[in-house]
Amino acid sequence: MDRNLFIETDIERECLSRFEDNKEWIKASAKEADQTGRLNHKLIDWLLDHGYNRLSLPVAAGGFGCSIKSVLLLQEVLASYDESTALSIGWHLGVVGEVFEFNLWSDRMTAQFTEDILAGGITNRVVSEAATGSPTRGGKPSTSAVRHQDGWLINGVKTYVSMSHRLTHYIVGAYVEEKNSLCFFYIPADTPGLVIVETWNTTGMRATESHDLVLTDVFVNDDYLVEENRKGHDNPWLMHIPSVYLGIAQGAVDDAAHFALSHSPNSITGVIADLPHIEAQLGEMELKLMAARHFLYHAAELHDSHKEHLVPTFSAAKHIVVNHALEIVDTAMRIIGAKSLERDGTIERRYRSVRAGLHNPPMDDAVIRLLSREVKAHNDY
Repeated sequence: MDRNLFIETDIERECLSRFEDNKEWIKASAKEADQTGRLNHKLIDWLLDHGYNRLSLPVAAGGFGCSIKSVLLLQEVLASYDESTALSIGWHLGVVGEVFEFNLWSDRMTAQFTEDILAGGITNRVVSEAATGSPTRGGKPSTSAVRHQDGWLINGVKTYVSMSHRLTHYIVGAYVEEKNSLCFFYIPADTPGLVIVETWNTTGMRATESHDLVLTDVFVNDDYLVEENRKGHDNPWLMHIPSVYLGIAQGAVDDAAHFALSHSPNSITGVIADLPHIEAQLGEMELKLMAARHFLYHAAELHDSHKEHLVPTFSAAKHIVVNHALEIVDTAMRIIGAKSLERDGTIERRYRSVRAGLHNPPMDDAVIRLLSREVKAHNDY
């Protein structure tokens, strides 16, 4: 498999071996979670038992200190078995990697964050709102934070809170009038005034339980305002998103190959994998998978090599992976035929979930506009 070219570290080998040894029950639990629209608690518990939430935490802080490439690799494999859980915990891994790599928080709150993660904590950056749409579009959030005694009082409603019921902390984006900026507050899940409203009822990524979070007079002390007037930076950790859709694509190729190598209708001699048009489809899927994987991992390696001005590359990686994944899943379903629509298999779930990638940031149109600006900026006639 092409992915094996990128396996380099002991932690990668250890995690991949553990996934391989446990893949059957992981797949079974993923199917049940999707059908019920509930979190895969069995898998989440198992991941936490093995310290998966510490992958992107630096070694000095008690984590595994994985590079962005290692996280992408492991997330890809996890997503090939359970895409909802991979996407959900990926938000946590991305936040941890970003906070520590770019030293975003105060020493006091970084220490608190470390303590919480080591205790099994998982978090998510909670930004989306129904009125603003995607947070990357620049809309002003209606969630607000105002001064109150020695802290802040926060009110608002957040949407798309992945793994909502299992998060131990929320990193809530709220507008602060006196600072004229979007600020982020680190809020423990047991803080009074926080209520999860179960609104998640979607076609794909059903087991992320990305419900709404309602904040009513939620009070936090001043230390818990962890980010304000935040400046942009080349954030490679957002590539945890396309790694999930790469995993879905790999799973679809595996599904199609297994079917093609075992299906032998009585109208032919042998299996359908030997038919020229099926061979061509299998080859086309693998080519797209290789192109997507190499681009994504090369983008991560560029960051690890301390290259600069990588936002266009990170954005292109997401666009390429998701759109290639959509095409791969479609081709896989054409190979499998009408059986691909059966709920007993996994390919129809991949078909539903892969489309969610179009709505994860950055969106396709924003990527194309960014790349267009790059072209114009470097071709001044």
